[in-house]
Amino acid sequence: MPTDIASELLRRIRTNGVQEASRRVARRVAQDLSGMFNTHELEFPLLRRDIADSTLLQLKSADGRKDFGMPLDVAWLCTPPGPGSGGHTTLFRMVGALESRGHNCSLLLYNRHGSNMVQAEATIRRHWPWLRAKVAPVPDAIEGYDACVASSWETAHVLASRSAATAMHRFYFIQDYEPFFYPRGSLYSLAEDSYRFGFKNIALGNMVTEVLRENLGVGSVTVPFGCDGEAYSVKNYGPRRGVVFYARETADRRGSLLAKLALEEFHDRHPEETIHVYGDPLRSWRIPHRHYGKLTVPQLSQLYNKTLAGLALSFTNISLVAEEMLACGTIPVVNDHAFARNDLSARAVRWAPPTPAGIAQALSAAVENGLTVNETVVAASQARKSWLPTQTLTTSIIETQVLG
Repeated sequence: MPTDIASELLRRIRTNGVQEASRRVARRVAQDLSGMFNTHELEFPLLRRDIADSTLLQLKSADGRKDFGMPLDVAWLCTPPGPGSGGHTTLFRMVGALESRGHNCSLLLYNRHGSNMVQAEATIRRHWPWLRAKVAPVPDAIEGYDACVASSWETAHVLASRSAATAMHRFYFIQDYEPFFYPRGSLYSLAEDSYRFGFKNIALGNMVTEVLRENLGVGSVTVPFGCDGEAYSVKNYGPRRGVVFYARETADRRGSLLAKLALEEFHDRHPEETIHVYGDPLRSWRIPHRHYGKLTVPQLSQLYNKTLAGLALSFTNISLVAEEMLACGTIPVVNDHAFARNDLSARAVRWAPPTPAGIAQALSAAVENGLTVNETVVAASQARKSWLPTQTLTTSIIETQVLG
């Protein structure tokens, strides 16, 4: 090791400690290896041939309407799901609703690196056992369906590029404004362009509808949010303690860094309140907390039924977590945005400026002014009780478009 490098390393160890210096060395090695093998290209979610371009796209439209009363053959394009994926659960509810109407559905899974289809189907059958849809990889040419539904910006590109010559109805079930997943750049622009492909856009909630219209001038049909009222309900009318937080450090749109900073300040104000964390582990975090890992729906309901308040941060659409907390009597603290308020109007929700101090203040206020039994009942009653309105409207949009 050259003398100057060794001296710099020793200086950093004396200044920041061995652990910090080791992490910096590990990061430098990882960066060098990434550059050597060009691994950053592996993070791009599409094959080059699957990139569509709205300025060149010429999609073949469906030839007329299918006879009323005939079952539809509908393909739903999505990425392979992991256990407990909220976005997939919402999408699969729509698939199940169409199946309950007597239509035939297929799940076409897309992963540019290839998928173990046996494992992927086993995951779907185990965690969504009520789903009857066939499971298959996306074929090179998407054909043989009356309609296809994209569920993300990547699958919208795949649908456009692999079905251009096929006459069919195309839909786009939009749960987030996905350009916000990225900084302004290539991925942002490709995600943004997916809304210009001319599909029938079905937007979950008013926020997505408003952002599509304001940012791109693109129209959509809005379907409402839902909540599983059978799974999430108040069971504890007695004392509650502590706060809860869903950690997604790998997805910045979930605001984990802001939440951690806010919870540090909250802990300084209320060290007596236990901080419950589920989801990603928060390594090297100095605040005392209980980490649960991934939880099942019954386990989540149980946790929400013993806590006073919880963080439900999301910056690309309202988080379903907020309404699920509310249904169980936990006060949700949500990052404030005018569009977001259109989707979550319950009075018990505490809206916070998206800053560490703003979130900590709202969380402290929720704890310091806990709900009475009657207030808990009223607050929980303001949560949606079902996904049925969402399912009914989504199936109606598809049937109306295809059947007339």
